[in-house]
Amino acid sequence: MEKIIKKIIMKKPIVEMQGDEMTRILWDWIKELLIEPYVTLKVAFFDLGLAEREKTDDKVTHEAAAAIKKHRVGVKCATITPNAQRMEEYKLSKMWLSPNGTIRAALDGTVFRTPVVSKNLKSFVPGWVSPITVARHAYGDLYRNQEFLVEGAGAVGELVLKYADGNERRRQIAAFDGGGVLQGIHNTDKSIASFARASFTYALSVKQDLWFGTKDTISKTYDHRFKDIFGEIFESEFADKFKEAGINYDYTLIDDSVARVMRSSGGFVWALKNYDGDVMSDMVASAFGSLAMMTSVLVSPDGCFEYEAAHGTVTRHYYKYQNGEKTSTNPVATIFAWSGALRKRGELDGSKRLVKFATKLETATLKTIERGTITGDLASLYKGRKKPRVAETREFLEEIQKILK
Repeated sequence: MEKIIKKIIMKKPIVEMQGDEMTRILWDWIKELLIEPYVTLKVAFFDLGLAEREKTDDKVTHEAAAAIKKHRVGVKCATITPNAQRMEEYKLSKMWLSPNGTIRAALDGTVFRTPVVSKNLKSFVPGWVSPITVARHAYGDLYRNQEFLVEGAGAVGELVLKYADGNERRRQIAAFDGGGVLQGIHNTDKSIASFARASFTYALSVKQDLWFGTKDTISKTYDHRFKDIFGEIFESEFADKFKEAGINYDYTLIDDSVARVMRSSGGFVWALKNYDGDVMSDMVASAFGSLAMMTSVLVSPDGCFEYEAAHGTVTRHYYKYQNGEKTSTNPVATIFAWSGALRKRGELDGSKRLVKFATKLETATLKTIERGTITGDLASLYKGRKKPRVAETREFLEEIQKILK
């Protein structure tokens, strides 16, 4: 006789943000097979698919960010950030901004990305035996830039700073004797300070060393500001706490930091500026096995949490799916986005059953891999005693469901 499952009733909603392409398909399958049979979901739903962003002039993204501020916990599917090709493909009226960038700016948060590690999957960096968490600043820099295409000679690019009292400072960036490009970026002391405090607090919570690096020898004002703010906050607010916890804060130049990371055994938090964190988190994910095994959570200074997978919309698999072909897309990071959001909702609401379910979902996912059922991207990484079975996407989810039951 089949056991009757008493479903978990959520006390408060989480903000659910639907996305694009193959991850949109995964999203619905994960809910159908792994969550809705066990949890009566309570959500504030927003469709952040590209069609809906076009239809609403991207208001839906701003509404989703506001909802996260209200409800404190969100879970987001991967979304398309359109380029010129996507504009034509989706018949867009403009090249909409990254939804992730919009939400990160609204929450002024820091992104923490940690790979999901299985004893049956080998690392491409043999020395890395413990996960490396990348703490990525999620505001400003390249992601809030203004840029120009310089078309022809005779242009002069200037940086202009205007104060409220009328004072003005100007610096010439370049004079063009032909075509080129020009870009302006910024950040704020407030956001950098939030990034620093979030990184120090997270390192304390996991009792791991924190590493941070910029290129302050070249960027003597911009990058040096990050270095100074981190140093000041550490000395005034965290030095004693780190000493008591037996962990360290280390600042080095970004290039030296990368070299040290490659020689390390892992097991630390690596704080990085926005672009550096974007690139290095993908590198860390790939080195540990697969980008589809990288968890991601955005944490705001006032205690809001947004969980998502660190990868994109898996476009190549989506085109195959549209043509009726089977795919073996890895859903692990998306599953862990859901489990992370459900666990945090349970923690905030005092729902022990919801917290326990989130842990069981993650355990069932890892057990599926350990028992030899994997997706195609993990085939070359598997080191179990027997040859693994490469499953199609839905089959993989069904195997997780069997263990979860």
